[in-house]
Amino acid sequence: MSENIYKPDLMEILEITQHTADVKSVRIRFIDEQQQKNVSFNVGQFGMFSVFGCGESVFNICSSSNWKNYLEFCFRKTGRLTEAMWETAVGDTIGFRGPYGNSYPMASWEGKDLVFVAGGIAMPPIRCAIWYALENREKYGKITIVYGARTVGDLVFRDDLSKWQEYPNVDVLQTVDPGGETPQWTGKIGFVPNVLKEARFNAQNAAALVVGPPVMIKFSLPVLAEAGLADENIYTSLENRMKCGIGKCGRCNCGPVYVCKEGPVFTLKALKSLPEDY
Repeated sequence: MSENIYKPDLMEILEITQHTADVKSVRIRFIDEQQQKNVSFNVGQFGMFSVFGCGESVFNICSSSNWKNYLEFCFRKTGRLTEAMWETAVGDTIGFRGPYGNSYPMASWEGKDLVFVAGGIAMPPIRCAIWYALENREKYGKITIVYGARTVGDLVFRDDLSKWQEYPNVDVLQTVDPGGETPQWTGKIGFVPNVLKEARFNAQNAAALVVGPPVMIKFSLPVLAEAGLADENIYTSLENRMKCGIGKCGRCNCGPVYVCKEGPVFTLKALKSLPEDY
């Protein structure tokens, strides 16, 4: 009999970090030591994570591909599966299928300024690329990170944000929506696209990655275009369209494209060739 392509691998939970009232990140490793030894993925790829008896869902692998002792993913508690995931503990076993999809073109970005734009829970899909770039700092130019959320309490990976600011030639612009600030907040107040206008980078030699709520992406893309970035240098992810993850169910297709097979990472140039329903 052929191998069951839907059968998940068994993963042990090593560490759980709660970032907000409804967001956690989880570090896991293969129970099979040989699988763990051979694990390999590229930043930007995703996996299907499952709690047995409750289903599975797609999440980006938010750890750098340079980290060999574990995989990490992040989720928001929004439904049956994520509520079950929320109740897991260190030492529990969950399922994993992957890695799937294409990845961020880190090699072709070498020598360029990098602009990372994220909103809310979309920081994890960008985090892996930021860490990879910082771990290979000499290969990239200025790194600009613009990250926003509705409130201060909705910001995730805040320890990482503080660490990134310490690296040379890195700007970290954090913002919250008007009314979402606290008396202690020292970051910016405003929507991500407006704060992005304040960023300084060499648009003629830059690549940008934008991931977040659709409305944030919609209004951030013109800012990058007005700054001078070409469509082929602006990237985003359609990870939220995935269902089975392996091109069998057809629920992620946009015209002739299966997002899980040909994506989830696309340039703006590629997106403009797809039907409007993406």
